[in-house]
Amino acid sequence: MRMEIVDVSPETAAAWLTHNTSNRPLSKGTVQQLAAQIQRGEWQLTHQGIAFDEDGGLIDGQHRLAAIVKAGRPVPLTVTHGVPRAAFTVMDTGRKRTGRDTLALAGESNATHLAAALRGLHLYLNAPDSAWSGGSSVTSNDQLLVMLEKHPGVREALPHGIAFNRACRITTTAATIGWYVTTRARPDIDQSAWQDGVVTGALLESGDPRLTLRNTMLGLASGKAHRRRDDSREHLLYYLKSWNAWVEGRSMKLLRRSPNETMPRISQHVNAQDALSSHLD
Repeated sequence: MRMEIVDVSPETAAAWLTHNTSNRPLSKGTVQQLAAQIQRGEWQLTHQGIAFDEDGGLIDGQHRLAAIVKAGRPVPLTVTHGVPRAAFTVMDTGRKRTGRDTLALAGESNATHLAAALRGLHLYLNAPDSAWSGGSSVTSNDQLLVMLEKHPGVREALPHGIAFNRACRITTTAATIGWYVTTRARPDIDQSAWQDGVVTGALLESGDPRLTLRNTMLGLASGKAHRRRDDSREHLLYYLKSWNAWVEGRSMKLLRRSPNETMPRISQHVNAQDALSSHLD
């Protein structure tokens, strides 16, 4: 076998794809993800690349080549020629590195929950009203690292998210994002009473948004509602609606989501007592 590093242009990639005669069906979602990484400048040269067999047939790398064509930009690739045809059966059988793996290797604790929270935060900030599933919701490992660099406070929000999840079964992802974005947007608010109320439900009267959120999440977890119990986008929507009602001092006895309802904006409400104190200061 012979290996070389080649800057593969879209034209070269398209030409090499004509030698693709015996690969698995092309995944449009994978091509889109790889093309997006190229366009964001995240592509990195590794030992994984393109492989041709003894007869010049393409036996590995069709998705990378198709992504180069779609992105319209050249990238460097490791190209191997003369791979024995028998090796085709053992290609691409290794496990792909996940976001959890990437964060763990970077020394982060609670890497599984942290990766999910960072992915959810990315979607909340960039596509809050779209479905958080399918190919368009995929977040690359590099994007997770960038999110963590820009939003290091997610680390401190994660224990709060875990506490909410244990208490009322709201997803850790939704509760972590909810805590992070509300404390970031409203640093003037002490949220200890919010968390204590949702976590314990103690001494709360009917209509208290904290009790309503708690009961709604427990109801979903018990299967009383015919909806997904692990939909982080829906859970986050409930979290923010309840939090807004709590901040505004409104009663909320029923928590539901309308079809195509958009993600709530964080309330900037200032109650009369706080406004008077600010004026006197």
